[in-house]
Amino acid sequence: MLILVFNSGSSTLKYSVVDTDSHRSLRQRVLEWSVAGSANPPPLPEPDIAGIGMPVDAVAHRVVHGGPGFDGPAELTTATIRAIESAATLAPLHNDSALAVIRHAAERYPGLPQVAVFDTAFHQELPEHASHYAVPEHWYRQHGLRRYGFHGISHASVARQAATFLQRPAQELRLITLHLGNGASACAIAGGRSIDTSMGMTPLEGLVMGSRGGDLDIGAVLYVARREGLSLDQLEQVLARDSGLTGLCGDSDLRAVLERCNRGDSRAQLAMSIYCYRIRKYIGAYFAALGGLDALVFTGGVGENAAAVRAAACEGLGALGITIDCQQNGLPSGDQPRAIQAQESAVAVLVIPSREDLEIARQTNEFLSQQ
Repeated sequence: MLILVFNSGSSTLKYSVVDTDSHRSLRQRVLEWSVAGSANPPPLPEPDIAGIGMPVDAVAHRVVHGGPGFDGPAELTTATIRAIESAATLAPLHNDSALAVIRHAAERYPGLPQVAVFDTAFHQELPEHASHYAVPEHWYRQHGLRRYGFHGISHASVARQAATFLQRPAQELRLITLHLGNGASACAIAGGRSIDTSMGMTPLEGLVMGSRGGDLDIGAVLYVARREGLSLDQLEQVLARDSGLTGLCGDSDLRAVLERCNRGDSRAQLAMSIYCYRIRKYIGAYFAALGGLDALVFTGGVGENAAAVRAAACEGLGALGITIDCQQNGLPSGDQPRAIQAQESAVAVLVIPSREDLEIARQTNEFLSQQ
């Protein structure tokens, strides 16, 4: 089956054509496009997907937030689209972009099955002790307040690849997967299922990110909001766009932060220390939640390419059986999984490319074959 996969972000639109029989991408492209302030439809490829030479069988869309109703892929019916619209208030930048692509794709590719694959679905069955906040119960009942988690497609993909690489059944493995990019999250996976993850009801919680601060004291936020007279919209802007690495040192791109660190920039060095310390804290917490660990997995743009971050994130974790080989860690990453742990390490440390397009296509193929 050939599946056209759309992955719409806040400022880019990626698409690929995946052959699910060979499990490889036949064509990939990244387009600069943002739904914000754009009166033009998304620049979708021609229906015959020039260059492939054969028609696709289905269209799949990555949707960041599915709300409480989806634990797997779903056909894009009117009801599904309404649910995505309802969840857009929790991830407006991404869901609004996905909706624009979904609506235009329905017109551009009439007659093809259209399927949504949700980032939140992998975490949908988190145990209640991990998904619930310690807040008034009616907040959960009336407002759906709970931890949904994100990057689920990526976490599911690398967990599957880790099991194959280690030649062990996924049901036997205890994994911590670290999706590190401009957005970042950690996930504890037992038996192929997410049992905890660092992001919460929205993508603001958890690790330090490019422009999001992750975990912080809500009392401190309220204190500053009162002192500066910030509206809720202004407060959301600060937390989503002006915090994280941006707030700490003025740069959201970790490559620029690392370059500044190498030049002795103290603000950048502090930002990196906070960034990596937060990762180590989550590794320790999820080691305890899992009751041990078989493999630690790095993925995402930073996780796959920043050897300095991997080294700092694993520093001092020898007591947990996590030790990396500096030489292996320093080698350039390719398009295949690789191990970077030291010989004496009790835990495998892996660098695995996050092939979200292949995972989306795989889930779509399975979903359609069951219809």
